[in-house]
Amino acid sequence: MRQRYIFTYVILLAIQVICLGLLNLSQYVVLCFLPVMILSLPITYSTPRVLLTAFLTGLAVDFFTDGVLGLTICALLPVAFTRNALIRLVFGTELLSRQEDISIHKQGPAKVLLAILLATILFFLIYIPVDCAGTRSAGFVALRMLLSVALSAPVSYYVAGVLAPREADRWR
Repeated sequence: MRQRYIFTYVILLAIQVICLGLLNLSQYVVLCFLPVMILSLPITYSTPRVLLTAFLTGLAVDFFTDGVLGLTICALLPVAFTRNALIRLVFGTELLSRQEDISIHKQGPAKVLLAILLATILFFLIYIPVDCAGTRSAGFVALRMLLSVALSAPVSYYVAGVLAPREADRWR
């Protein structure tokens, strides 16, 4: 199961790099599902391991796209750092105490979507203002943030379903 998860994670990372590098939808929209990839890491991962994974993920995205090196890292590390608090806030302490991974089937679509929205908003609250870095107006930044969250959240929900553990795999 662990090999399947790592393979899926790397494939999704490659898709994210392609989306950010080649699929430039508009200057107003950034499609990013990296926050849900960090949120969907196995619960058994410690915070330092999640931070290291987020750092390496952000570094890979920044290196292979034409973005500023460190921009994605800057926005992804706070998502990784607040991951356990976000899980406790949305799902309660049972998920962490039972060491269960996040699953749409077990936790329900509403809670998973809320967690995705919170992680995506946190990511874009840092990513977009740093990316604009005083070159754009506050209205532009707010509109870009709103449109990016509106586009990224449904895509992230699908990615959460792809990364979720399969019930059939649990008993193998």
